[in-house]
Amino acid sequence: MAEHGEEHRDYREYRRLEDCEEDSPPGEEEEEQLLLHVTEGPTDSWHHIKDLDSFFTKLPAHLPVPPEEWLRLRAALGRAGAGFLFVVTFSTFLLCCVDYDVLFATRPLNHSHVPERAKVTLPDAVLPAPQCARRLRGSGWLLFLLVLAGAVWLCRLVTALRRLVGYWEIRSFYIRALGIPAEELCNHSWQSVQARLLALQRRQPLCVPRRELTELDIHHRILRFRNYTVAMVNKSLLPVRFRLPLLGPVVFLTRGLQFNLELLLFRGPAALFQNTWSLRPQVKRAGARRALARGLARAAVLLGVANLALCPCVLGWRLLLAFFSYAEGLKRAPGSLGARRWSLYARHYLRHFNELGHELRARLGRGHAPATRYMDSFSSPLLAVLARHVGFFAGSVLAVLIVLTVYDEDVLTVQHILTAITLLGLVVTVARSFIPDEHAVWCPEQLLQRVLAHVHYLPEHWQGRAGRAETRAEMAQLFQYKAVFILEELLSPLVTPLILIFAFPPRALDIVDFFRNFTVEVAGVGDICSFAQLDVRHHGNPQWLSEGHTEAPPERQAEHGKTELSLMRFALSNPRWRPPPPARRFLGHLQAQVTRDAAAAPAPRHLLPEGPLPASLLSEESALAPEALVSSVLAASGLVARDPRFGPPCSTASATASLLASLRTPLGTCAAPESPGEHPEDRPALSESRLRSLSRSALLAEVASAEMSLHAIYLHQLHQQQQQQPQGPQPAGAPKHPLVTTGSAARASQLREMPLGGWAEEDEEEEEEEEEEAETMT
Repeated sequence: MAEHGEEHRDYREYRRLEDCEEDSPPGEEEEEQLLLHVTEGPTDSWHHIKDLDSFFTKLPAHLPVPPEEWLRLRAALGRAGAGFLFVVTFSTFLLCCVDYDVLFATRPLNHSHVPERAKVTLPDAVLPAPQCARRLRGSGWLLFLLVLAGAVWLCRLVTALRRLVGYWEIRSFYIRALGIPAEELCNHSWQSVQARLLALQRRQPLCVPRRELTELDIHHRILRFRNYTVAMVNKSLLPVRFRLPLLGPVVFLTRGLQFNLELLLFRGPAALFQNTWSLRPQVKRAGARRALARGLARAAVLLGVANLALCPCVLGWRLLLAFFSYAEGLKRAPGSLGARRWSLYARHYLRHFNELGHELRARLGRGHAPATRYMDSFSSPLLAVLARHVGFFAGSVLAVLIVLTVYDEDVLTVQHILTAITLLGLVVTVARSFIPDEHAVWCPEQLLQRVLAHVHYLPEHWQGRAGRAETRAEMAQLFQYKAVFILEELLSPLVTPLILIFAFPPRALDIVDFFRNFTVEVAGVGDICSFAQLDVRHHGNPQWLSEGHTEAPPERQAEHGKTELSLMRFALSNPRWRPPPPARRFLGHLQAQVTRDAAAAPAPRHLLPEGPLPASLLSEESALAPEALVSSVLAASGLVARDPRFGPPCSTASATASLLASLRTPLGTCAAPESPGEHPEDRPALSESRLRSLSRSALLAEVASAEMSLHAIYLHQLHQQQQQQPQGPQPAGAPKHPLVTTGSAARASQLREMPLGGWAEEDEEEEEEEEEEAETMT
């Protein structure tokens, strides 16, 4: 009863938007003003800030705080559109002020006034200013485009000045309100800033309706709209996945399409949100859903028509920007277009609820190298043969041209010789990228497991199919070539209007229902996505260790275990956060499961190689400890069974659980005493004593990342094992053995028959091969 009472108190401020058929009488609903109020004193400059969402959003975006001069330069040049202004000015100069007949030598230049000059110089190809002005005034469409570009630049300049003032305000807030000296602004992490912000709330309220502010409340304000977008991608509501003839499944999400979707749903005049923190009243009424869906579909069509009308201007701008941005880099490093990057769709698909932008970038950055190795593990023998021959032919011609140029530099005066050298170098570089390394040995399953350790989400049907071409094609949608990214951005002005006009209206009703059914109102915070509450009881999935902790029907469950993984990541990233009772029970159940699996596995020292180097990696003083632990469990993931002389057979989940249990044990420190009334499962994943020691050694973020990687692997392993369990009831009291897959069982039987890691058999086989070769020679 006490536990249920505590749960009721924790959720008493959360109200789900139920269906209501009647409108509130006019005048009864007063718009709630969420103000930032700081009492008189050193922080008296922050009275009555109405938009706390925008204010809080600037806090993590301002870290690490750069020097003042760099901050002003970035705001003045980047936000004011210095690149935009240069592209417009330089393009106008190329169109109106260059005499291309002189530049291309199609018309002889009159040097009668300077007889000693015989060569054409660049100033000779530039028209005089009066002639340039006449050509500019004679082109009406060019003048119209310049006026339009000037208006856009003025808007960007005003926005830059506003952001510069906002950055200065946030900097003053850091120094005066949070008490961070100016010289230490670059050395504070988001967790330390958040702790100071919560302490300031306790001393002098920042949010008036609530006396106590939590870490989750801050993330709700910062990521209010982003959580909705992540949830809609998770539920496959946004029109970004298509099946096209000849191309098959295609994912298309560009920055232009994302901007239009956010304008349509959150920020535009017909958006579902009436301000930054509350939905329109019509969205909360079930009776108005169809009328609201028709209005949203109509707004999408009008926005698509506007995009179609502006398509020539936007497309021309994108072409110019792409040329000026990538032409020099392509000449200097032709293989740069073959590099890979995480697509914009992947940044939404792989993002946790309540995950800040810099946290997502750091996590995907750590997964970039494993993902690159996985994609490079696929090679086509036919394509490799063609690439070798094409590279040989192009390289031979290029070598001859280079030798001739070195012998006599007059070769460079031959028409198009520099163009030929440049193109041949590009062909050789591209051909080399398709030739695999002859000495590389890849294991796709293990490489994909390493990717999973960092990105935390992968489709379930990829399990056991890492070497398939279908899996690689789907991975390419998440981890795309840079050339594909540039091509999609160039096609965005053409494709975005079609998506808004034809693909979005049929989903308008589902999107309206999503906002009505998956929104909760939080006192002092406003309307937020219910998935962002990390409420396992209402959005958990029984197949992701939430069985017995969730009451959610299938349509209310998050896909791919996003609720459970997001809850675990948030708890690890914010170890002082006290989750609600349902979340605490789930975390306690997970910790108990880890303890049980760890008991059935060998000690962590058996999973790691022996010697002084691994011992140093396991010490707190080593900065490589987190990565070493992740690498160890990934290496151990292939050992589904061990030789009986070293210990009993264990599953991959048991190996992961063993390392997780070792992480939870303080290394070289004493555990902090439990507070009265606190249960072991209620404690954060890292003890307070270890938290303090890791903060001193600057390893908190790395250890939290490594522990989350292990938890992601562990939850996926448990999910896979649960799917492979027989559906029939098991007799009571039957022992539960660790589950192994079919492929794992085969490897397990081989390992049991392999003494001392198989070295003896390998030596005998090598000796037999040598004897056979000797007999053949004789």
